[in-house]
Amino acid sequence: MYRLHYAPDNASLIVRLVLEELLTPYETVLVDRARNAHKSAAFLTVNPMGLIPALETPDGPMFETGAILLWLSDRHGGLAPTPGSHMRAAFLSWLFAVSNGLHTDMRQLFYGAQYAPGDLDGHRALTVGRVRAHLDRLEVLATAEHAWFAAAAPSGLDLYVGVLLRWLALFPKGRTDWFTLSDWPSLHKLAARLETRPSMQAAQQAEGLGPTPLTAPRYATPPEGSAT
Repeated sequence: MYRLHYAPDNASLIVRLVLEELLTPYETVLVDRARNAHKSAAFLTVNPMGLIPALETPDGPMFETGAILLWLSDRHGGLAPTPGSHMRAAFLSWLFAVSNGLHTDMRQLFYGAQYAPGDLDGHRALTVGRVRAHLDRLEVLATAEHAWFAAAAPSGLDLYVGVLLRWLALFPKGRTDWFTLSDWPSLHKLAARLETRPSMQAAQQAEGLGPTPLTAPRYATPPEGSAT
């Protein structure tokens, strides 16, 4: 049994979707962000980075979204090309491009004051430019008919990107006018497909994500905890 340390509509949502897609039993442990529980001594024993998510596994605790996604995919044989597959190299390259590139730039966009307190507007403009470039590259990738991205059956990379698209429409509050998902039509189709998955429907109920969590998202109204 896995234990997912989560907060609603945080990066733990990606891991929840992976676990649901793999039909793997798990339980959840709420990390109350409203009380900074992710910085508590107890949580730091599970994830010393003080970030969400963390996953307790039979091999010990794991952290970092991309690492958890890849480990679960390999462990359970789904959502990613298997080791030895000729598709593996490209999949790993794009997974880490999303994790280390797009996701990282989104953190800078959402928490700009932590990165550039002296020039928020300039920092925002540069960061939006980088995020747009990431999305443009993913749009091209989504049109290339790979089995591991934007295909009929979802991959872990699809789930990761889908959740990031949700957040770009919502955050930072009042500063999302630059983002319209339909500007990237292939990514829009990817998001629409993911919304029909039982995994997404389970996440909608568990985290209060609303009826169209990726294509027309609204702020989460979770039954427990806080997204921020």
